[in-house]
Amino acid sequence: MGVTSAKQAVVAQLKEQLESAKGVVLTSYKGLTVAQDTELRRELREAGVSYHVVKNTMLRIAAKEAGIEGIEEHLEGTTAFAFSTEDAVAPAKVICGFIKKNKLEDAEVLTVKVGMVEGKVIGVDEVKALAALPSREELIAKLLGSMNAPISNTVNVLQGVIRNAVYVLDAIRSQKESA
Repeated sequence: MGVTSAKQAVVAQLKEQLESAKGVVLTSYKGLTVAQDTELRRELREAGVSYHVVKNTMLRIAAKEAGIEGIEEHLEGTTAFAFSTEDAVAPAKVICGFIKKNKLEDAEVLTVKVGMVEGKVIGVDEVKALAALPSREELIAKLLGSMNAPISNTVNVLQGVIRNAVYVLDAIRSQKESA
């Protein structure tokens, strides 16, 4: 049984997506309502994350061709593929946030199967830990805030020195005027 050229194209595209992705999350989505699916896709799109349903056999072949091990055993049932070529944390953050926000943890409507960061396969707990990390923007803001604090403290100290010098000069001036 030969693989058709259409299937080869899908496998090649999946392989390219797996290789170029910084962050990947594979989910099971059985029972997700159309409204929930639409909302999830919108949130993922806003975060710059691509998301689509995949055939397990195609993804299995693509992962094998890309030399990625540890995904095959998670390719059962429904599988959706969320990935970002820009941000390793975004897929995990959006999906885990969506599950939490919609209280889907126990419903098993949308579940994380496995993840991947920079080509390394990670388990569900690691995907959740990744989702709990602050975003790149938050980290930059914290870094700039911590860098800004010493600068503003230095400015305050220098202003204090200048203020004191002005008081001293003013005191000398008024002392000379009275003399």
